[in-house]
Amino acid sequence: MGFPRRQPGLWRLLLLTGPLVCPLPCMSLELIPYTPRITAWDLEGKVTATTFSLEQPRCVLDGLAGVASTIWLVVAFSNASRDFQNPQTRAEIPAFPRLWTEGHYMTLPLSLDQLPCQDPAGGGGDVPLLRVGNDPGCLADLLQPPYCNSPLPSPGPYRVKFLLMDARGSPQAETRWSDPITLHQGKSPASIDMWPGRRSGAMIIITAVLSSLAGLLLLAFLAASTARFSSLWWPEEAPEQLRIGSFMGKCYVTHHIPPSEAPTLPVGCEPGLDPLPSLSP
Repeated sequence: MGFPRRQPGLWRLLLLTGPLVCPLPCMSLELIPYTPRITAWDLEGKVTATTFSLEQPRCVLDGLAGVASTIWLVVAFSNASRDFQNPQTRAEIPAFPRLWTEGHYMTLPLSLDQLPCQDPAGGGGDVPLLRVGNDPGCLADLLQPPYCNSPLPSPGPYRVKFLLMDARGSPQAETRWSDPITLHQGKSPASIDMWPGRRSGAMIIITAVLSSLAGLLLLAFLAASTARFSSLWWPEEAPEQLRIGSFMGKCYVTHHIPPSEAPTLPVGCEPGLDPLPSLSP
């Protein structure tokens, strides 16, 4: 995907009517032998679905930039970068909405002191990079300048270059265009294949083992729950000595046995020895 190319009819008409005239600032523009590229730092998210991170052009424009000069980043669709014409005044600088109509825009204006050759002493050690598309709310904020750094609308591919402009907005120097930069693109949920037949053998074995373990744990839980609550459903029979109306003892002597029959009683059951408590008042 990229910017739809315009029909070349207009260019043919210009060639027929006369040669193209390039203004003086265009003829004296200096080309800097530097190619912008994605940062080499090992970072997560260097390229996302709406952003990409460039290395800062440090020590690249030092000999050319003045105190009031501004370094701009030009972002264009890869197939529209050849049609980009450097603006000659500040009023001609294309803002982000021009990406939809012209296929390019300019953003991230920086001064030379924002791109030092060396990190300042006692700095926080931040990674020196430029993140393109890192301001999602800039178009909605009316107080923001029109050259905001809005998220990129499509995977691209894109090309970028740095353009040095003086205080009047006239171009002074430019770098080469970068190589095409393609953003990540998420997959549609409908395109994800969920058919188990395409899974690897190891994945199928792991899934089967985990399913078996889950089944065993479920059976163990049910068995433990049944054993725990069975005593509530079917209480155990009480021991015989605890039943109501019954007791156990070594002997029982009734008081109407005559003394002549006492020798026939078991030991401990002599007359007058009653192991049971008396019920008489």
